[in-house]
Amino acid sequence: MSKTLVAFFSASGRTKRIAEKLAAATGSDLYEIKPAVPYTRSDLNWQDKHSRSSVEMNDPSSRPELADTEANIVGYDRIFLGFPIWWYTAPTIIRSFLESYDFAGKTIVLFATSGGSGLGKTEGGLASSCPGARITGGRMLNGSPSEAELKQWAESLR
Repeated sequence: MSKTLVAFFSASGRTKRIAEKLAAATGSDLYEIKPAVPYTRSDLNWQDKHSRSSVEMNDPSSRPELADTEANIVGYDRIFLGFPIWWYTAPTIIRSFLESYDFAGKTIVLFATSGGSGLGKTEGGLASSCPGARITGGRMLNGSPSEAELKQWAESLR
């Protein structure tokens, strides 16, 4: 088993494409974080303050249920964790994922996609959900980075 995992949540498929490229570039295993109830297009309407994503992001205690908690986190030293940026931070399902496992002693490298904002204070905001882990290397991976670019970035973090 690889010592590196690329875990990701993708609402539209954009983050998934980047995660797949990153896993291929680094020879890592891949794990998709899925909600128990998939998000619909209307759930993701950030302009509707009553949409599911808006309600979740406005509630600091929100922890959407995961479809499974079968990721074998124990076997990995480093986890690349990818997600789209929602409201300038990680979607609350990322906290659901982090709080479902023991990441103590592991390195978590954040990567994200966004239509307009950066990572902001995401790293600090997620730290309480994975005590004992080292969160590092956050990077926006918008556009279509090549496998070579992704490999170079991943290797620069060692």
